[in-house]
Amino acid sequence: MTQQNAAQLFKAVKQDQALKERLRATDDPEAFVRIAKDRGYEFTVEELQTEISKLSEEDLASILNPGWAPRRHIHPR
Repeated sequence: MTQQNAAQLFKAVKQDQALKERLRATDDPEAFVRIAKDRGYEFTVEELQTEISKLSEEDLASILNPGWAPRRHIHPR
């Protein structure tokens, strides 16, 4: 069930610009999980990483701070 919460959070972020900006402002996964929990989405860092691996490059870039997530370049160098 908590895995589903991570997926639901990513769907909610597409509709909530303030939440998206708050999540992008964090520079570590634990803080990301705490922000999500404050909004009613409970999951672990491991579950977050699993959901991140399912995101498209565009979604990944729009939701996560590039400083901590595994990055896949939209336009490889």
